[in-house]
Amino acid sequence: MPPPPRTLTLGFSPCPNDTFIFHALLHGKVDTEGLSFSPTLTDVEELNRRAFREELDVTKLSYHAFGHLTGQYTLLNAGSALGRGVGPLLVTKKENVGGVLSPTSTIAIPGRYTTANYLLGLAYPTLLRRREMIFSDIEDAVLEGTVDAGVLIHENRFTYHERGLEKIADLGEYWERTTGYPIPLGGIAVRRSFSPELRARIDRVLARSVRYAFDHPADSREYVATHAQSMDPDVRQRHIELYVNDYSMNLGTEGRAAVRHFLEDGRGKGIIPAGADDYIV
Repeated sequence: MPPPPRTLTLGFSPCPNDTFIFHALLHGKVDTEGLSFSPTLTDVEELNRRAFREELDVTKLSYHAFGHLTGQYTLLNAGSALGRGVGPLLVTKKENVGGVLSPTSTIAIPGRYTTANYLLGLAYPTLLRRREMIFSDIEDAVLEGTVDAGVLIHENRFTYHERGLEKIADLGEYWERTTGYPIPLGGIAVRRSFSPELRARIDRVLARSVRYAFDHPADSREYVATHAQSMDPDVRQRHIELYVNDYSMNLGTEGRAAVRHFLEDGRGKGIIPAGADDYIV
């Protein structure tokens, strides 16, 4: 007789790329190998902070946060948001372009441990006046003038220009130009304390869920729409197409090399603390 299902706590964001890849796993569309999952959907920086408190068994994490947590979590090969042309955008109001950035500028960021904040620090190390806020509030903060500029992620990447904002820099392009690697934005991590067998099972189940999402994109449409910030179907679809790709199925050789460079470079710069080296399942 097979063992009873094990329920694992699972954290991911309500953004379309995450709901797209987790839909099948949560709705009985794929073989979960006896595992069941209790989901929590919340902002990525809240997920980062919950991981620091070790509250979740399996969770989406910014790669910046993961760099601090390799002793507590290991990274799955499936589920990552990683690629080229997918980086966070530094934006400001149109009238400020060209003259806004100085050490006295205040920059809105979507969280201290986000990869967006990490990249901002690499590209603009003198911009130290940063204000943390929920990612969906950053556009309004820049437009209202409560901050001089902001770093946009998720759906806001597709809507900023029509709202009267202009791009100062694509922080992903900066990373690609200076490293040659695709940018690791976020990945799915699992408790290191779990057995290697259980971690491998979770990885297989998630890979099946991602494959199902690719093969049956219409099945998750309602679930994605229910949780998305944007009500525009085109924005949701563009979001999925940008952030869900072959690396989401499996990091592969290049993806693993990009993650390793990200962490080793951060450790070398003193931005990411020393930690475990066996951090990918």
